[in-house]
Amino acid sequence: MTMISKSVVDASNDKALAALKADYAHLGEVLSRRGIDIDWVKNKVAAYGVAVPSWGVGTGGTRFARFPGQGEPRHIFDKMEDCAVIQELTRATPTVSLHIPWDKVADISELKQKGDDLGLGFDAMNSNTFQDQPQQRLSYKYGSLSHADRATRQQAVDHNIECIEIGQQLGSKALTVWIGDGSNFPGQSNFTRAFERYLEAMKSVYKHLPDDWRIFSEHKMYEPAFYSTVVQDWGSNYLIATELGPKAYCLVDLGHHAPNVNIEMIVARLIQFRKLGGFHFNDSKYGDDDLDTGSIDPYRLFLVFNELADAELSNVEGFNPAHMLDQSHNVTDPIESLMTSAMEVCRAYAQALIVDRKALSEYQEGGDALLAYETLKRAFRTDVGPILAMARLEQGGAINPVAAYRASGYRKKVGDERPAVTGSGGGIV
Repeated sequence: MTMISKSVVDASNDKALAALKADYAHLGEVLSRRGIDIDWVKNKVAAYGVAVPSWGVGTGGTRFARFPGQGEPRHIFDKMEDCAVIQELTRATPTVSLHIPWDKVADISELKQKGDDLGLGFDAMNSNTFQDQPQQRLSYKYGSLSHADRATRQQAVDHNIECIEIGQQLGSKALTVWIGDGSNFPGQSNFTRAFERYLEAMKSVYKHLPDDWRIFSEHKMYEPAFYSTVVQDWGSNYLIATELGPKAYCLVDLGHHAPNVNIEMIVARLIQFRKLGGFHFNDSKYGDDDLDTGSIDPYRLFLVFNELADAELSNVEGFNPAHMLDQSHNVTDPIESLMTSAMEVCRAYAQALIVDRKALSEYQEGGDALLAYETLKRAFRTDVGPILAMARLEQGGAINPVAAYRASGYRKKVGDERPAVTGSGGGIV
């Protein structure tokens, strides 16, 4: 089952094929002079995949307003079809990450079959204890896994266990836990007791993990808790993963850090101590903006991937981070934003693969700061676009995914099929 006609993709590719072949051949010569096999890089990129968040294909919003887009997905089955479009054109997003209860269905086998029909797998499950749901017995207004009330904590624990059980039926192998717990005023919460309660609750969830599963704790400096947050930084996150056990890891969201924090160094530390679980890729200008990946600071994205590529090529024991996009699209077509973001992640990976690691190591050990950073810049300045496009083409994708998508008329088609969403509700998807 395909969402975009092969004839549309073929027609789009035919227009760009000659130029791509010429560009790929030229880049191959350039890289060859550096001792790099372009086909090796292409094959590594072709094997790479980043998960798409189910909620990302809907129009996002700010704290103040949300402006619905054309053809908004009505439910998870619509979301899966939109995710399939992204994968068909980019060949870089083979899995979908679900959010429960947003994506909860009565028949899980039907959802599994939908994924199979579309050629999509299921990545990490995401629990939701940061908002109250209809018919929910106890409120999370003052916390969930760290709530002072034991019954409320148990409700949050039970929800996370349910997410694991749903994920098992879908073939997922991980649970991501992010909580909004914290305080808005000094004195509102006892920092130590809140963290103790959180650890106790997470240990209860951890006990229900299957042997081949991992649990990712996600830190966030602020929002919705603006004075203190229970899991506010990578240090707390590392303590959590260490306390829980060998199946617990830290998840790094690129937007969940204080301004000017050296995120790539955090990544290196977590790799070094075998606690890097994965990523939520996005970009930011002022805070946790959830902007399109690589739209503001592509160099920082590259520097993160430089650490990842170094660990991969060094065969670091147990190195297997999960990669996922996590964005909010307020003014763009979400499918287009997710496609371009997936390509930006692939771009950063390809650039990191062509870093001259032998020379970099020599400059680092020899104290040559200038040539060390120029070695990184040389890889970053290289246009690896032909490698990404050739990898997509050889896997049946589009040389220019956005052009093929627009030529397909998919957005208008689903706009005609799906009821228009009205209203300007605030908040996230």
